[in-house]
Amino acid sequence: MTVQVFSYDSDLTGGSLQVRECRVIADLLLRHASPEQWHDAIQQQNLLQKRSPASARRVAQALRKRLERLDEPFWRAIRDGDDELATQVAFCTALERNLLLVEFIETVLADAFITRAETLEPWQWSDFLDDCSHRDPAIGNWTESSRKKMGQVVFRMLAEAGLLRSTRSMKLQPLLVRPEVRTLLDDSHRQRIKACLEVSGAAVQ
Repeated sequence: MTVQVFSYDSDLTGGSLQVRECRVIADLLLRHASPEQWHDAIQQQNLLQKRSPASARRVAQALRKRLERLDEPFWRAIRDGDDELATQVAFCTALERNLLLVEFIETVLADAFITRAETLEPWQWSDFLDDCSHRDPAIGNWTESSRKKMGQVVFRMLAEAGLLRSTRSMKLQPLLVRPEVRTLLDDSHRQRIKACLEVSGAAVQ
């Protein structure tokens, strides 16, 4: 009998929300692009505007894996929505793909809002990973540079989504979740992700 080993399987080293790039990927998914059309858009036309074909391919694969975990209504919101809507839905794709991000919000960020903390601190990410390593021992083998980069990506995502004022100040701020996003998450029964977006609610009650 094979014992399943728990793994967080994160893609946080792959970059933050990248909303503009997500719009490109969402369009290709909605058009049911063929492998040839994907290659032409990403490699030939360089629609993601990356410095090298390898970089473009890597970003496209990472974002596609995020978006494909959600349904077509989410893709349409990213492609056709205004910047705020597209950003919040892109944040949903990152949450859907990254249990580490979800649990960081459920524990560290939720506690910060409940206790009315003004800011987050970089060490909180490191301490969080130490706690997670009890569930996923592989985390103990991650290099310090990888752990630090992932933390930077997480804080950038939180700032892009609007839960942090900026990555420089690290000041917490409440997020007003768009009703369209609430509807998308309710309709697809993604209450855990919805709760992550609503994490600042404790601070404004």
